[in-house]
Amino acid sequence: MTPLPTTRHELGLLWRARPAMAGLLLAGQGLARLPGPAIRRVPGIGWVTGDPVVARVVLKDHRSFTMVGEGGVGDLWAQILGEWVRDLFDGPGHHDLRTRARDLFTERSAAALVAETWGPVLSDVRARLSTGEPVDVAHTARVLVGRMMIELLGIPAPDDAGNRTGPGTGTNKDPAWPDDAGALAAFRTGERLARLALGTAASTTLSPAAIAEAKLITDELTAGVPRAFRTAPPDRLLGRARELGLDLEETTGLASLLMVAGTETSASAMMRTTALLIDTGEQHRLLAGLNDHDHQNDRTSAPTGRPPSDTDPWEPVVREGLRVTSPASVIGRGVSRDVEIGGARLRAGERIMLLVWSANAAAGPFRADREYVRETRQLWFGAGRHLCLGAALARAEISALLRVLWPAEGAVPLRVVRRRAARRVVVPGYEELVVARS
Repeated sequence: MTPLPTTRHELGLLWRARPAMAGLLLAGQGLARLPGPAIRRVPGIGWVTGDPVVARVVLKDHRSFTMVGEGGVGDLWAQILGEWVRDLFDGPGHHDLRTRARDLFTERSAAALVAETWGPVLSDVRARLSTGEPVDVAHTARVLVGRMMIELLGIPAPDDAGNRTGPGTGTNKDPAWPDDAGALAAFRTGERLARLALGTAASTTLSPAAIAEAKLITDELTAGVPRAFRTAPPDRLLGRARELGLDLEETTGLASLLMVAGTETSASAMMRTTALLIDTGEQHRLLAGLNDHDHQNDRTSAPTGRPPSDTDPWEPVVREGLRVTSPASVIGRGVSRDVEIGGARLRAGERIMLLVWSANAAAGPFRADREYVRETRQLWFGAGRHLCLGAALARAEISALLRVLWPAEGAVPLRVVRRRAARRVVVPGYEELVVARS
């Protein structure tokens, strides 16, 4: 009997999010083990592959494959934001944009941004857990990501949005903004935009009604960008974008992409990695590793504020959580010229779906101390020139929450009090995941 690639709870999340996609991902993992070509044609979908090596070749071959053609996420964005997206995301302008934007998020700046933006919420979670109170990690993750959206997009407070700048400018002195309700509202708005992608597995062409709705949502989310772009200090995302020479159009597009790409995916990875550590029992291996790490370091040294290093026991946990959950479970590309790859001949105008979850699951079930897997590398962030610009931020976000749930000092095992899967969502996750100390 073939062992399950992950926990039953994880498989349940995939199924309740999108049953058809869950079936395709599981089939993709099975096909990868069969003899024959690494790429197969699926009626109504196009070419698919669950092979991590082939997937990486596709992502790095920008001459034969494109993200702005049919099947790519850039095609969706071009319909929503305008045709300029095609040049910015995959044309001659893309290399220039990547060159200027590559330092938007470093490991150090991402860790500092998360600490500043999330500090009050994480402190509250830490205090509640320490007193034995249960915490809804799913709700917390959505609030945290919503706060980051407000920070990155300069979303102003709703009561006088026309008279004040958003938190991304660094000039908003109102300590009550953002609050949890505002953060959750921002997250849900981003979720509405991402949900418009449901049903695009067969084609990335949106209906006129979907395009109109998407434009309204995007305009709502980016309404604060122009003013914040002008006034944000250089240590904020929009200010850094301005200092790096990006114009307002490029910054708005980049902020929109980061917002949608990182909304549900980051929240999903945080809550699901939490559940995996508990469900698999790997939290005990983690706690042992934290204890060993504590004994191997000088306990009297002051904190440095540096982001996690390779010797930090949290580094493989975050990486493993991203591998097993693979929140962006598929990546689509359009075929821009005839090419032979993975034992198949693909023609220009066709599309290929990279089954990222299937490729990553092949390495085995969740293990807190798993070594770096060379075959998958960090496929959950893509590869090549479209490697996720927000990768460092995502790692910092996941690490920050997990470190509060299992603090370096006084960490104890957690238990799941209750859980409920989210239904009909683009990215699998929990609607509710309440945990407490065992």
